[in-house]
Amino acid sequence: MVSRFDARDVPGFKLLFSLAVMYGLMSFVVHSVIYTKFIKPLGIDAPLDRFSEARAVEHVRILSHDIGNRQEGRPGLRAAAEYIKAQLERMKERAGSNIRIEIEENVVSGSFAMLFLGHGISFAYRNLTNILMRISSIDSKHSDPSVLVNAHFDTTLGSPGAADCGSCVASLLEIARLIIDSGWVPPRPIILLFNGAEESFLLGANGFMRTHKWRDSIGAFINVEATGTGGLDVVCQSGPGSWPSYVYAQSAIYPMANSAAQDIFPVIPGDTDYRMFSQDYGSIPGLDIIFLFGGYHYHASSDTVDRLLPGSMQARGDNLYSTVRAFAESSKLKNDHERESLGDAHDYNDEQAVFFDYLTWFMIFYSRRIALVLHSIPIAIFLIMPFLLRMMNYGLYCCFATFYDFVKGMILHATGIMLAIIFPVIFSILRLLFSSYGMNWFANPYLAFLMFTPISLIGLLIPRTVFRVLPLSQDVSILKTSKEALSDEARFWGAFGFYALLTLAYLLAGFTGGFLTFFASASMLLAWISFYPSINFCGHQSVRSTVFYVIPLIPCLTHSVYFGGALVQFFIEKIGMMGSLPPPYGFYIPDIVIAATVGIATGWSVGPLISVCGNWLARSTILQFLLHLGVIAWALSSQFFPYSTDAPKRVILQHSFLTAGISKTAVAIQKASLKHV
Repeated sequence: MVSRFDARDVPGFKLLFSLAVMYGLMSFVVHSVIYTKFIKPLGIDAPLDRFSEARAVEHVRILSHDIGNRQEGRPGLRAAAEYIKAQLERMKERAGSNIRIEIEENVVSGSFAMLFLGHGISFAYRNLTNILMRISSIDSKHSDPSVLVNAHFDTTLGSPGAADCGSCVASLLEIARLIIDSGWVPPRPIILLFNGAEESFLLGANGFMRTHKWRDSIGAFINVEATGTGGLDVVCQSGPGSWPSYVYAQSAIYPMANSAAQDIFPVIPGDTDYRMFSQDYGSIPGLDIIFLFGGYHYHASSDTVDRLLPGSMQARGDNLYSTVRAFAESSKLKNDHERESLGDAHDYNDEQAVFFDYLTWFMIFYSRRIALVLHSIPIAIFLIMPFLLRMMNYGLYCCFATFYDFVKGMILHATGIMLAIIFPVIFSILRLLFSSYGMNWFANPYLAFLMFTPISLIGLLIPRTVFRVLPLSQDVSILKTSKEALSDEARFWGAFGFYALLTLAYLLAGFTGGFLTFFASASMLLAWISFYPSINFCGHQSVRSTVFYVIPLIPCLTHSVYFGGALVQFFIEKIGMMGSLPPPYGFYIPDIVIAATVGIATGWSVGPLISVCGNWLARSTILQFLLHLGVIAWALSSQFFPYSTDAPKRVILQHSFLTAGISKTAVAIQKASLKHV
């Protein structure tokens, strides 16, 4: 049955389309940010005192195209080591007399055991090659606290490794050149470690940390990695303590860091050299900085130099150089002996701080101690607000009735958020029951948003549609206020309380991602302060007063689109690496994961608006429009093949050799490649 369209629906559709335009502009800005389109790469003729992406790309071209096949046991790895060493020797020749350059080819052997994905693994290795460069002042000593920057030059089998991690090695080579040509003499030594064996379970870093004479001098480190061909170069891990992230926050030109990534990273099935420096063989303060996007080509034959995203290496280089300088100039840089003597009295043992960048424009940083106070404020406001609103004029009973209504509003908002996740999941399952292709969105991520966002919005609005007026515990006759006004008040404070409660839950759980919900609750408070007086001028049932609520929320909503959109895009690119899951349910898993992620992002990005804007949007005609939009997107998506040249299907071929004998050892050799299907 189709609902009739009447004049009361017009303001709702106007608001819906206005919000669509607003979110479209936000998405455009966010897309340009996460793919570094706003950064202009410097050319090959850039000033010598600036990092140049073009100069770095030339190194990537030689490593990935001219040399290639940089795997242990293959000639390409040895050729890469010789190329890196030759470049460093060339730089040493033109260094000034006030700077000392030491270059070493370090051959390492050893054995160790590690826990990876819950499994104990033992390794033995022999004659692996690392290349090192130490840049210091002429009067420095080997015991002076130093800054280590690490990048690996080996690749996985079958991959040219332009991004992973030719781009990392090239960045370090350009940083070395920049230090020497700029005339800057580091007050503390800078050690560049060109690591020859990372892909084979971090062997090169292990060899350095176990055997090298410079290991005890390291006071801070930066590990540079890539899980894609560019985009945001995010600080995914930081520690021990808050000092490394604080230095980054103060020095990065284009800050790309998010403490919430540290909550997510431990559940990702992978690891980096970061663990060798900060956990397994030392407690060195450091940063793990990783290219996030372009993941279609990660560990694949298409990881070539032409796939590198323009601007990404420029942003990485500018950030890396400024951060290295900041570490080297910091009075808190201590070697291993000094850190041990300071013990718990030093900042290295502080708990993790809370930090996040705002669209790479600036970075907000505050300590765990400040977070304990700051993140507790929203829940305190939620608890005392009923008493502030009612105590003076209506007494204690009315206060508790108001609080009860606020709790009802919280429950309804939480229900909407859950339905915003559940509805797209159900929709994705229903779609696959009638479709021969899953993952239609894989090569065209915008299809995921077109299919699942309208359905997620329906789930978000359903509680408002069912309960147009919240069942009240307050006595309307005593308060002399309309049910609609009291209902809207309870919905707003209920939504505020929901984000405040989540913020407190993050805090108590020891996570650092609570800033997301804290930002939402703080912005909602500002929006309410703007909205409430406007009711007296524009009226309670006026779209104009709603505008006064929306405008103060724009910074928060933009950040939510930034974080949520990046999360969805990251999952879409990485989900192609899951492999074939067991039928019959494996066919549904990728679509369910992406549908749920889009639902979470939608709840994050739109949820703060619903308590006020839902008054106009929760109409049957609008819900039907959103449903039709989702179905049309579903129909259109069926015309798209899941894979393309830019987003190919990943095919893994495996051949096992079984050897009989006393040990009865089974050895598996794997080869990965990409095929356009």
